Amino acid sequence: MRPMESDGPWAIPHRHPPAWVGDLVAAALIVVAALVPFPAHEFRPDSPLVVVVALLPAVLLPLRRRWPLSVLVACLGCYGIAALLGTIAPGIVLAAAIAMFGVANRSTRRRTLITMAVAVPGIVLLSVLAAIGDVFDPRTFQFAFVMAFAAAAGDATRSRREYISEMTERALRAEKTREAEAQRQITEERLRIARDLHDAVAHQISVISLNAGVASTSLETRPEKTREALANIRSASRSVLAEIGDLLEMLRADEGGDDETSVRPPQPGLERLDDLVARFQETGLEVGVRREGDLTVVPTPLQRIAYRVVQEGLTNAHKHGALHRAHVLLEAAPEAMLVVVTNPIRDDQPREFEARSGHGLTGLRERVAAVRGSVQAGSTPGGYRLAASLPLAKHPEDGAE
Repeated sequence: MRPMESDGPWAIPHRHPPAWVGDLVAAALIVVAALVPFPAHEFRPDSPLVVVVALLPAVLLPLRRRWPLSVLVACLGCYGIAALLGTIAPGIVLAAAIAMFGVANRSTRRRTLITMAVAVPGIVLLSVLAAIGDVFDPRTFQFAFVMAFAAAAGDATRSRREYISEMTERALRAEKTREAEAQRQITEERLRIARDLHDAVAHQISVISLNAGVASTSLETRPEKTREALANIRSASRSVLAEIGDLLEMLRADEGGDDETSVRPPQPGLERLDDLVARFQETGLEVGVRREGDLTVVPTPLQRIAYRVVQEGLTNAHKHGALHRAHVLLEAAPEAMLVVVTNPIRDDQPREFEARSGHGLTGLRERVAAVRGSVQAGSTPGGYRLAASLPLAKHPEDGAE
């Protein structure tokens, strides 16, 4: 039996003596068994052929690791020659048993059973030919039992080695699965942080940018407009700093690992939709909102996703739309909630509008896909339409995070 490799954290180290030590011990036993007189039938060393036949298995045994079945056949052949010469050679039986162990240890169980079914009757038959005198002689059954025991021991050793190998492989596979799951969770957390960061920054930065442009153009002609734009910039700056602070506080709490301090700050839902619309209207975007159905039956995770859909749609309408108008539809149907944001665009603007709706739309698709919903975004005759369908089913509380 070869020692199992000790590679990896799950391997079981085994210390075995060199192979030649076992070969030397086996050869010594065969030589002793060949030269020591056997009860009621002494070995006759005066015949050189008998000596050679009795000692030949000691030379053949080291080859059993490479050709186990061939060595077994050779040992049985030597036993048969000794039997024809009228000599009982227990040393050859010992060599055949060792070779039988090697066959069972290095082959399948089916092959082992076939080999044993041939070798054991062969030993019995050859023992009768050796002039033991009676097929029911105890020595005949002893030789057959030794061969059968060697086959069983070899098969058990092989089964144990395969079992340990399978357990080691399962442990390694489980370790890899845990590593893959940890990597997946890290990736999902990075995507969630990216989505939250985009939601916290993109809208407010667009508000700041647009108001800065208004302030720069009306600085000399309309000072009151400039003051209004600067006030909007100040309000948006405070809002984005507050949201970024909440996000950083959440990240530090997650790093600490304390369950009491790692609670995520509440995400905005439809209860804050009016505030969102009011902020856009303050920046000059005319927003119309239409609600259909009972929105109170919509689960909280879906309300949070619906809020993000409206936020993304209005942000894109404010940055890239035409006529400073947008319309929001919230419909609670029996099976799904529909959120639609539409806004007019110029005839030459569809491709530009779609090209600029990048990271926000990607994060929005990920949020909606987490609750098995769907998102459709694209130009329509005279405008641009962002629609999300959210199935009304039971969702985990973190599905919208």
